[in-house]
Amino acid sequence: MSTVPPEAEAEIVAELRRLRARVPQLTGALAASADGLVLAQDSAAAEGETVAALTAAALGVAQRLSDSTGQGGFRELLVRGEHGYVATYAAGEAAVLTLTAETRVNVGRLHLEARRSSLRIAELIDLTLGRRGAGAGPGAPAGPGGSLPAPPLPPLPPAPPVLPA
Repeated sequence: MSTVPPEAEAEIVAELRRLRARVPQLTGALAASADGLVLAQDSAAAEGETVAALTAAALGVAQRLSDSTGQGGFRELLVRGEHGYVATYAAGEAAVLTLTAETRVNVGRLHLEARRSSLRIAELIDLTLGRRGAGAGPGAPAGPGGSLPAPPLPPLPPAPPVLPA
């Protein structure tokens, strides 16, 4: 099922459970590689492999859409269905976090908490793969986004001149 060592998978599952505790309306949480392999999941549903594969397909389309419209590298995708939400967040250079939630979820809270968890998952995966401090990416310092890095921050404007008193 997983392409990470058991101890890393256990840490990722623990993060998924913490996320579900912070957002009780979540019905499922899955960390997957950008190419559709399940890394870890916390869900009663057994369709993790299917969700991971569909997430990889959606990720490819979302990356192309974001890129071709000039919006930069992929960061997140939100789908609102009749019975709830599916949200996918970039988690490091090679992984994504996909969540399912009830219709009554506070979407702002979902984004806030999921972005935090995706950063933690990115750190865990980067440490596992020996990429300590591997580049910054979308959404924050740890750098989600598949192979698409986050755009650099713009330079600070020059300081205003100091006039004599």
